[in-house]
Amino acid sequence: MIADAGPGSRILCEEGHAFDVARPGYVSLLTGSGGAGTADTAAMVADRVDFLAAGHYAPIADLIAELAREADARVPDDACVVDLGAGTGYYLARVLDSIESAAGESGTAPRVGVALDISKHAARHAAKAHPRIGAIVADAWAGLPLRGRAASVVLNVFAPRNAREMRRVVHPAGRAVVVVPEPEHLGELIAEYGLMAVDERKGDRLREQFGGRFEVVDEVPLGRRLELSAREVAQVIGMGPNAWHAEVGRVVEGAEVTVAVRAYVLAPR
Repeated sequence: MIADAGPGSRILCEEGHAFDVARPGYVSLLTGSGGAGTADTAAMVADRVDFLAAGHYAPIADLIAELAREADARVPDDACVVDLGAGTGYYLARVLDSIESAAGESGTAPRVGVALDISKHAARHAAKAHPRIGAIVADAWAGLPLRGRAASVVLNVFAPRNAREMRRVVHPAGRAVVVVPEPEHLGELIAEYGLMAVDERKGDRLREQFGGRFEVVDEVPLGRRLELSAREVAQVIGMGPNAWHAEVGRVVEGAEVTVAVRAYVLAPR
């Protein structure tokens, strides 16, 4: 239960555990180091905020919003939308707006969103990305802090996937929307700067990972070409896992870059 959702208040669970709401508006459920070594840094999050604000990945957000809106319509009013590995809340905010528009037409109440990420820097932004987002710092591999069947939609965009927990929290009539990069995604930068290549069998591995718990009911590829400045090239490298090993300082010129992703809609078995 939450007595007061504002910063400085506390969240209490049924067993009496208490967690403070940080001043930026998120709550951390991590204990000890809590896997902080794998979390996005402040610099990574800053690059992501700027890059996404420029609209480069807006078509991806639009696709996710469309798929999520269709999935959400299947579920009763008391569910929420969950984003696992939410980052700055960019995609979740777009989904909530899309669902709200559909809710206005049908007269139903708008959804609330839960942004889950292991990075406190990301959660700080997610907490402010939309008035109906609650941001939680948590380790997905330690279990999601949500009751079973609570989510109409579980989003997972360019993030680690815990198929068991995603299946537990999604409503039986709900869906998971998972977005992964295609092998050619950012291919020009992979070749130029030695970035991590995308697994050619990523789609097959995803099906194997979810096969016992979800069924793929739809998949939608999306491709674009972007003209990026040198600063934007550095941002797209610096906002993801490549930031840990790539020499972003080597970027001195812009580039034409391929964006290629695939969105999967998964129904719980």
